[in-house]
Amino acid sequence: MIKKVLIANRGEIAVRILRTLKKLKIPSAVVYSDADRNSLHVILSDEAHYLGPSESLKSYLNIDKIIEIAIKSNCNAIHPGYGFLSENPIFAKKVKEAGLIFIGPSYKSMELAGDKIVSKEIAKNVNVPILPSSPSINSYNEAKKYAKEIGYPFIIKASKGGGGKGMRIVFNESELLEKYEIAVKEAESAFGDGSVYFEKYISNPKHIEVQIVADKYGNVFALGERECSIQRRHQKIIEESPSPSIDDKIREKLFESAINFAKAINYYNVGTVEFILDENKNFYFLEMNTRLQVEHPVTEWRYNVDLVELQIRIANGERINLNNLKPMGHCIEARIYAEDPMNNFAPSPGKIEFLIEPNGPYVRVDSGVYTNYEIPIYYDPMISKLIVYGNTREEAIERMICALSEYKIFGIQTNIDFLIEIFKSKKFRDGTYTTKFLEEFKYSSKEPSKELINIITSIPSKKVILNKKEEMNSWKLRANNWEIT
Repeated sequence: MIKKVLIANRGEIAVRILRTLKKLKIPSAVVYSDADRNSLHVILSDEAHYLGPSESLKSYLNIDKIIEIAIKSNCNAIHPGYGFLSENPIFAKKVKEAGLIFIGPSYKSMELAGDKIVSKEIAKNVNVPILPSSPSINSYNEAKKYAKEIGYPFIIKASKGGGGKGMRIVFNESELLEKYEIAVKEAESAFGDGSVYFEKYISNPKHIEVQIVADKYGNVFALGERECSIQRRHQKIIEESPSPSIDDKIREKLFESAINFAKAINYYNVGTVEFILDENKNFYFLEMNTRLQVEHPVTEWRYNVDLVELQIRIANGERINLNNLKPMGHCIEARIYAEDPMNNFAPSPGKIEFLIEPNGPYVRVDSGVYTNYEIPIYYDPMISKLIVYGNTREEAIERMICALSEYKIFGIQTNIDFLIEIFKSKKFRDGTYTTKFLEEFKYSSKEPSKELINIITSIPSKKVILNKKEEMNSWKLRANNWEIT
């Protein structure tokens, strides 16, 4: 039985896991790097242990140090969260060899799902639809051969990776050599393995995933689907459930395919099986994420379930029966990033001078920040997630726009206004958006006038009320912790 848990992660997901452990009255410990000494997960923890320097390789990716801390702090289980080591089978194996409980799947299942080529073969063998693809490619001669067999356009993908790293779309033969070499170098840098494969490219796909919960006795349940087609550089920004793109017939087939794949790799824990949907409503297996997803609150709200609690129960060896769970309403999540949409989404680290998070009925914020918190440069710029629920999709969208309008963060740049414009757009509201949405989306915010900049830098007051009515009505400027209204 799990007696005490070490959370091998940081930020909002570490805080999220802490809350469930406190609810279950399970003692816990967290780890932190130099950059995270004052992080929210450290402040809220029962106990915190120094892990190492700010760089991930020397801290949150240091397998031996994490296991050492778990043992010294009398933890008998480790929760990996998402990102970092959460899908690393070597980590899962070493945790088990150290006599600890890994709150996740077996390392064997992780290996099978983590190899994109092997996983596609498994999917094919259990009648899950897959796109035409190649085996692992290790030379340019092989690349030319499989490019001809699959046909243009196709996408190059890292065999051992995800998150957009090592991915390149090739539209014709003249692009092949350059993009192949770039993809290999990116894969080597990100995953320590330069092997890639080719997959037929769908020009206007939708990205739909199915939440899986499976125990150690072969019971596998599908808790709905999430649509994640609003993406930038292959990273999800907005997720919603149910998907506005499919009907119940397709939904049932998606669930069946996801369950079949999970059973084929003897999977237990929570996990997500991802698919793409083409313009003719045909779906194809992409991959399985063998961990808790960033967007798990969407499923939690619709099904009134705590997925972290289920992870713990499964790791404890409990039988799970979720047949009586029924989805309700519509739920949407938006990821809040410390980045500048007006500057090619460049990360915006720095001090949060002032913070107001939205609240109210059917509004949830999973956050890792607070006023005066210094956002470090070393990690992903996502700082929180805003989740809303509505009886209908229209109600959920309106609630999201209102909640985003309440979200005030001064001192750094964020994507909040950018998100508001997405939710107001016709393509999002009518549900016709695809993964190409942001390539065509025009963000209408304008640069502040020089007059406004001069005002903000020349007077000592923290807040300025402009006399010029036209300026007041047309622009709201945030610069550091200044606000002009």
